[in-house]
Amino acid sequence: MAAIRKKTEKMRLVGEYLRSLLVEDAARAALFLTGRAFPKFAEDVTQVGGRLIWQALGLVSGASASEMQSAYRRHGDLGGLAEELLAGKTESHSLTLAEVEGAFREFAGGRGLGPRLDMLTQVLRHLPPIEAKYFIKILTGELRIGLNEGLVEEALARAFERPLAEIQRAHMLTGDIGKTLRLAASGRLAEARLVLFHPVGFMLASAAESTQDLVTAFPSGAMVEDKYDGIRAQVHKGRDGVKLFSRTLDEIVEFHELARPFQALPGEFILDGEIIGWRDGRPIPFTELQSRLGRKHPDLFLPIHLPVSFLAFDVIWRDGGLLLDHPWRERRTHLEALLANVQAPAVQLSASVAAASEEDFERAFERALANGHEGIMTKSADSPYVPGRRGRYWLKLKRPLATLDVVVTAVEYGHGRRHALLSDYTFSVRDGERLASIGKAYSGLTDAEILQLTEFFREHTVSDEGFSRRVEPTIVLEVAFNNIQRSGRHESGYALRFPRIVRLRPDKPVSEIDTLGHVRELYERQHLSVHPEEYPR
Repeated sequence: MAAIRKKTEKMRLVGEYLRSLLVEDAARAALFLTGRAFPKFAEDVTQVGGRLIWQALGLVSGASASEMQSAYRRHGDLGGLAEELLAGKTESHSLTLAEVEGAFREFAGGRGLGPRLDMLTQVLRHLPPIEAKYFIKILTGELRIGLNEGLVEEALARAFERPLAEIQRAHMLTGDIGKTLRLAASGRLAEARLVLFHPVGFMLASAAESTQDLVTAFPSGAMVEDKYDGIRAQVHKGRDGVKLFSRTLDEIVEFHELARPFQALPGEFILDGEIIGWRDGRPIPFTELQSRLGRKHPDLFLPIHLPVSFLAFDVIWRDGGLLLDHPWRERRTHLEALLANVQAPAVQLSASVAAASEEDFERAFERALANGHEGIMTKSADSPYVPGRRGRYWLKLKRPLATLDVVVTAVEYGHGRRHALLSDYTFSVRDGERLASIGKAYSGLTDAEILQLTEFFREHTVSDEGFSRRVEPTIVLEVAFNNIQRSGRHESGYALRFPRIVRLRPDKPVSEIDTLGHVRELYERQHLSVHPEEYPR
């Protein structure tokens, strides 16, 4: 797959391969080909990071630290490193797909660091180098062979001669490509059902540049809501309780005070909305709200010092009825009925107003900024809810501040009082299947955040080069900058001028960071309005 460039050829080969397997093995293979060890909805995590893999490879290969660092620089990922280091060092036993699945589940079983290291070394001793390469790539979620879930869905449609739309819908509802394959193989795709407490992808908005863009996109008018600077969350309420999920489909456990008001609402439902922090009747910045995230033992007084509420703006399932295909106006009617008698200020209905002219959109935008929000969301009243995809049904207009969402790929120790802290961050954008560096920033985070990240990066180091380290690409940042210039210093070919960190984005997965294509668009747009000599090529 990694060597093939043509999409149709990839789909053909994947489809033929899946059809050649027994159904249970095909289900496992489909999951692994998406680069996942577990289905999207599963709460399992392998608990194996770069540091543990580095230790295991050293033990099995006998290579020195300098040899490993040199090899890593040649490959740029742990899978390629494993293939080189293990050549001639393993028993070449091979594992079946079922055994690979079993190994992943054992890693997720909650054992301590020592047992996980022992288990990983045993697995690596019995794998041919090429299989060790891809075992590690799937284990770390860094497969990168030019496949994604969309292509695997298309391969399933081809393999089992089913309409792609049916495959996509079943996968969206189940959150499990393996289960989707089983349904397709038995002709039961129509039986796919959304299950409470299995989160589905969030509907995403595309960006608008101006209010004129909104008039063009919605010639018959649209519904406008404030765009909040909080934590996007999906609420599942059923007979077994209440759970909140983030955009990364992970459970949110830090806002325990929200469970009771949702439990008091009638029936079962799945809501989409935003968790907002408040002070003196005004929304607080996300950076302050973020102090409530990641606490294993929440302070009982935090809900008093940093109160939050959930602003609901959509409902996608209610009392057994799926509402995804219903137009926004019908879903809104359901939402208003559900929240009609809510008394708790912790659960609120997002305000929505109609807008048709550019003046309407401008007034709504100015009002949102005056209220302390990021901007506005505009939605077609006829729009279905389309999980996990951007489109033109929903458009967002934010305040005119240039920012990018990026991922940290390398860190360095600071200077002066930060000499013992990993406080200088090199960050990257997406360029197809690879990550391309575009800048470095060291300002914008608090001392407490830098200390916490230092401990995190030490545990998730891929290559320790002394003063600097290459780290697992998992920490997403929002960075602001003045402009973009051409640069040969970074892999992207561009550099951000005066970058500074706006905030950490634990709510955003790496798959949703900005792309190099978007950077080029920003560069060309600014380049048209400045003199060429200001931005040397």
